[in-house]
Amino acid sequence: MLTKLLIFLCEVSPRARRSLWRWWYERWARRVESGQWTFMNYGFAWPAGETPPALQPEDEADRFCAQLYHRVVSPGYLSGEEVLEVGAGRGGGAAFVARYHEPSHLTALDFSPQAVAFCQARHRLAPLEFKVGDAEALPFPDASFDAVINVESSHCYGSVSAFFAEVTRVLRPGGCFLFADLREAPEMAALEKQLAALPGMEVVETEDLTPNVAAALTADHGRKQQMIGELIPESQRAMFREFAGLEGSKIHRNLTSRHLLYYRWALRRIPSD
Repeated sequence: MLTKLLIFLCEVSPRARRSLWRWWYERWARRVESGQWTFMNYGFAWPAGETPPALQPEDEADRFCAQLYHRVVSPGYLSGEEVLEVGAGRGGGAAFVARYHEPSHLTALDFSPQAVAFCQARHRLAPLEFKVGDAEALPFPDASFDAVINVESSHCYGSVSAFFAEVTRVLRPGGCFLFADLREAPEMAALEKQLAALPGMEVVETEDLTPNVAAALTADHGRKQQMIGELIPESQRAMFREFAGLEGSKIHRNLTSRHLLYYRWALRRIPSD
């Protein structure tokens, strides 16, 4: 059922797609109230031969999801900066960035009031605040942030172009946009061209994360399977297995076959003359 819904969401109009994703996401937020499940991304298996980030013992269970955030945000040098995350979900990524990358302040935005309420109760860190807001109409003045983070969220938006315009608007000159998401192969090529042509922005880094994300889904299968068994009613488990990208799911198969691609970018706001 979920697979059919995801396919349908990709085919309908942008406005309908956004409304349907909002409905699904709110439904998901109501179903999973446990504080255990704070990350919503597909994860990243660290490349062989490279040293993975050191994590505190309490963060090891979420290593693959935390590693994805670390890979995406590290080019931004966020220490002491004012940072915005758009699409904060259940707050695991924002909390990781606040603790490990030490921004002076991190505002984490999400369109779901239920998700934001969960985050406010679950993640109580001094430099971190959660707000309700729209990615396509960011509720902040021009040039408010040194960095904007967006991880595995933009495929839900009605207008990615509107989101990119808003990111450019709220970034300070020289500020960075740290962005990662998945698309079908032809859509990824179009997205790359769109990012390269953004007015006032320049692409600094691009990386294909597809094999690492697929490998993380394989490696993290058992943990996610157990959590779904413990937290989700039996009648909903098949749907959540698809949503979480477990082995055998459509998302996992399509990443493995590269029908779906997963990329990250680091962009810089070009200072005006």
